[in-house]
Amino acid sequence: MTMALRNAFVSLFSCVLAISFCVWGKPATFLDDFQITWSDSHIRQIDGGKAIQLVLDQNSGCGFASKRKYLFGRVSMKIKLIPGDSAGTVTAFYMNSDTDTVRDELDFEFLGNRSGQPYTVQTNIYAHGKGDREQRVNLWFDPSADFHTYTIMWNHHHIVFYVDDVPIRVYKNNEARNIPFPKFQPMGVYSTLWEADDWATRGGLEKIDWSKAPFLAYYKDFDIEGCPVPGPASCASNTGNWWEGSTYQALNAMEARRYRWVRMNHMIYDYCTDKSRYPVIPPECIAGI
Repeated sequence: MTMALRNAFVSLFSCVLAISFCVWGKPATFLDDFQITWSDSHIRQIDGGKAIQLVLDQNSGCGFASKRKYLFGRVSMKIKLIPGDSAGTVTAFYMNSDTDTVRDELDFEFLGNRSGQPYTVQTNIYAHGKGDREQRVNLWFDPSADFHTYTIMWNHHHIVFYVDDVPIRVYKNNEARNIPFPKFQPMGVYSTLWEADDWATRGGLEKIDWSKAPFLAYYKDFDIEGCPVPGPASCASNTGNWWEGSTYQALNAMEARRYRWVRMNHMIYDYCTDKSRYPVIPPECIAGI
């Protein structure tokens, strides 16, 4: 038995011992774990619900959400973004506590582009109600040509945003330095496709071209593995959950190299270095992200 397989069995056994309601693997269909929350006429199920198409036109955008919230774990989806001239559109995949004041949120936002320009992905993190932690990366491939996997890993040690197997953002748990970290509020999984041409592309300089509508994005392989809420209270604190294992408490050497490569070659904005917004460097930037 390989070490990876042994660890998987140990994690599963630990979950069972703790009576943890852990979600393993991909749902059979979209509706197993998700529900349409906005404009059901603009979300179309494909292949018996194993994939979906999101539609944006002049009448409406659309959105969907998980049926349950989760506290720690890993969430991923395969997405094929809008092809061609998608300026002014935003395709978002995110987790949100859906609380009015003290909000926790982890965002992927894919900002549309003019044909031939790179697609930009913006990430943002809200912790204990404080956000405005934007980073932007130009993707190094055409995300509209095929499906790519976008993942949020969230455990007690850090939050990592992945594009395929490449980490593009890390937010460490630095509570010991009085830096907020989301760990008390469960979050739902959401996605939306909408018009935001007042800011999405080149700061709003590029407007949406409705003659190119409808704008279409595709999703498949919805995967949520985490502690559902409501569910056993012991799940989130169970150190036997696989996502809390030593393998996932920090980037490995290969991931660290890929992470540095992204930041050196593809990052185009980092709030940590924006002195016009933050004359004093935010503490989490000094502590290390």
